[in-house]
Amino acid sequence: MDEDRLKNQIDELVRWKYELTTIIKKYQDWLNVTKLSSTESDLKLFDAMDSVHSDQLTIAFVAEFSRGKTELINSIFFADYKRRLLPSTVGRTTMCPTELLYDADASGAYIKLLPIETRAQETSISDLKRESHAWTTFSLDIDNVDNLTHSLQEVVKSKIVPLETAKALGLYDDTINNDSATPPSEVEIPVWRHAIISFPHPLLKQGLVILDTPGLNALGTEPELTLSMLPAAQAIVFVLAPDTGVTKSDLDIWRLHIQDMLDTRNPKTIIAALNKIDTLWDEMKSDKEIEAAIDQQVRVTAKMLNIDAKNVLPVSAQKALVAKTKHDQKLLEKSRILTIESHLANEIIPYKQEIVGNKVLHVIGEMIENHEKLLHTRLDKLKTQQEIYFGATGKNSNVIKHLTQKTRQQQVAYNESMKHMQSSRRLVAQHAISVMNELSLESFDYLVSKTRKEMTESWTTLGLKNGITVFFASISETMQVVFRQMEETHQVIESIYEKFHREHGLPEMKFEKFTIDPYVQHLELLSKKAEDFRNSPITTMTEQNFVVKKFFILLVSHTREVFFKANIEAETWFKEIMSPLMEQISIHKQMLEQHLETLCKISDSKDTLKKNIATVEKQSAIVTERLTELESIRNQLISHLKYPDETKKMNTQTNGHCVKTECKETA
Repeated sequence: MDEDRLKNQIDELVRWKYELTTIIKKYQDWLNVTKLSSTESDLKLFDAMDSVHSDQLTIAFVAEFSRGKTELINSIFFADYKRRLLPSTVGRTTMCPTELLYDADASGAYIKLLPIETRAQETSISDLKRESHAWTTFSLDIDNVDNLTHSLQEVVKSKIVPLETAKALGLYDDTINNDSATPPSEVEIPVWRHAIISFPHPLLKQGLVILDTPGLNALGTEPELTLSMLPAAQAIVFVLAPDTGVTKSDLDIWRLHIQDMLDTRNPKTIIAALNKIDTLWDEMKSDKEIEAAIDQQVRVTAKMLNIDAKNVLPVSAQKALVAKTKHDQKLLEKSRILTIESHLANEIIPYKQEIVGNKVLHVIGEMIENHEKLLHTRLDKLKTQQEIYFGATGKNSNVIKHLTQKTRQQQVAYNESMKHMQSSRRLVAQHAISVMNELSLESFDYLVSKTRKEMTESWTTLGLKNGITVFFASISETMQVVFRQMEETHQVIESIYEKFHREHGLPEMKFEKFTIDPYVQHLELLSKKAEDFRNSPITTMTEQNFVVKKFFILLVSHTREVFFKANIEAETWFKEIMSPLMEQISIHKQMLEQHLETLCKISDSKDTLKKNIATVEKQSAIVTERLTELESIRNQLISHLKYPDETKKMNTQTNGHCVKTECKETA
């Protein structure tokens, strides 16, 4: 059925991920059997399987209040409960950002709530998630819908506090709450700052995460939503209402929190849901006239948001919930909820699948390609040995002596190359130390401390702006230094790889260059977000000094996370970068020693020579079998990821290597 399309697609995604981890595990088993596994490869494969297994699909719902956002969530995901599971009434409902997910490690369903008072701390929400004592937790009675619904009402609770308390939490500003000459003595504020609901819904158990955000003011007072939570979502549903049109506050949310993301992701992952189209269902108008009115609203909305009209989806969440509750198929179709569900199923889930697939292919595809080249090299050398042994049966002792002498010379050249290798690796290690010093958290914390000192007693908008400018200028300078050092490192490593390819016939091995581009782009985005936020209307919607200060603190926290990630990945890169070449060198050394030993024994007896020929033939058969197994794993991986062009590309590269190696050995 159409209404099951989203569920079926998520089920299919789960099956797809399971099959993908099975293929990765098969590759891991192959490495163990062939004794080609290493600590580095085991770690890579473990990380790949873990990332696939723990990967989540996050859909964020964003809207100004009274747009029916929570009702839309209820109608899409929780209609089976035959009632509004999440609080959804006229006016403002959701008072704090709410994450709906399934915590498999928990003993039961729960709701975790972060007190609003934590806004006075300098700790981010992501850091507070690691501090269980900071949250208030309630168990959820999922067997009693009345109790469950009552418990979930917590997310909309508010309380009355003294004016000074609201100001201290950044939830009141005299500049925008000056309707009367005398400010109020008390103010209504949310009880909770953030909510996490763990619920055993079938879709949530499959890895779906729903992020329900409050309106413009809450988005502004919690900058973390802008900097991390929304950008991390695979899909964003921006909810509007046709009766109000795109209001100024709607546009403020769109421009400040969503619009920039259109440049960095698939535009189909950001949709505008034009909710409450039932307000246009006029019994005095024909169906054609109503359809024309809805289409007009879609075109106007698309133009104002500057997006494709195909990504503006009209819907009536309330009628959809009624239709699903009463099994009214005609009303369900009229509500158009299936259009949104189909879009999520047909556009968002494949996009998420593509992201996961690209990540796995990036990590494992190159490993498989290098191991294929390694086996082809081993096979070519065995073939050469076999030809020499067959030829030796009819050659005199002088020819054998010449071959032995030539092989010893190759050993000497190899040993000299290894001396060069050791000096080159020391040079790479020096580069690693320099890079890691630049990316160290100690250096970053020193910069932060220095910036804070310069900004002491300057928590004004101008002071913060200047501090942020200086801060990011220093970060940019650090990244430029890292870029230059990595360019020099790449040149050193390329020369090492090229030397062994040129002088010892090793295949041209690929190694992944370490690029700082993703980190630079992330930092530039953070810098832009800081500037946009400072200049946005939101800084006039609450106590400006408080919000901008909080934003700067959060900005530092996220920038530190970028540095930490760069540090960890750079360290891993330096540890792994020589592994493909060292594997080839080890095989090359082994083959030289085996070849020399065989030549020394050839003159002993014809029986010894025959045994060696039989041994080489057996080894060739084993390598051929292992190569066939690896090619099968590679084809399964590519086929599963649905990248036929990549299969063709990898086949061409591998075959090209075979021809090139064979030609060189024959020559």
